[in-house]
Amino acid sequence: MNRLKILNKNEKQEILNRLNKQFGIKDIHGIIVKRGEEKLFLFSGDYNERQIENLEKIVPIEGVGIYFAKIIKEEIRLSIEGTQILKNQIERNIFELNKEQVDLWMKGQELNIKTGKRGFLVMKYKKDFLGCGKASIEKITNFIPKSRRLKN
Repeated sequence: MNRLKILNKNEKQEILNRLNKQFGIKDIHGIIVKRGEEKLFLFSGDYNERQIENLEKIVPIEGVGIYFAKIIKEEIRLSIEGTQILKNQIERNIFELNKEQVDLWMKGQELNIKTGKRGFLVMKYKKDFLGCGKASIEKITNFIPKSRRLKN
């Protein structure tokens, strides 16, 4: 069973270092909770770490807080909510979408664009942050879940 793991100070700092390197994020308020090997949740409620651990012993918890990121190899991909929560700190690897591109993006389409970058980019349209895509030589891969995509 994939139990929740509350990240200690050093583990949280490691995540923050990656986020800083990738996106310029310097601070995360709250407790970071890891589910499995890759999903990260941000919790800023009234429970402390011990209370969360005790609750998990009584009843299985799918997630604590809000899903904000996923660890993929040595990189971190922010969720839609993660980009929105941390938008005031994101300084690097932002891809500004135009109107035509945002329509395609929100429908789950890949963008056939050569960005000159590799790795995760925060997708932004005007003031709205729309999650992350992964840039390769020829395109930006879309990670919007099917259930959240705009329908034609």
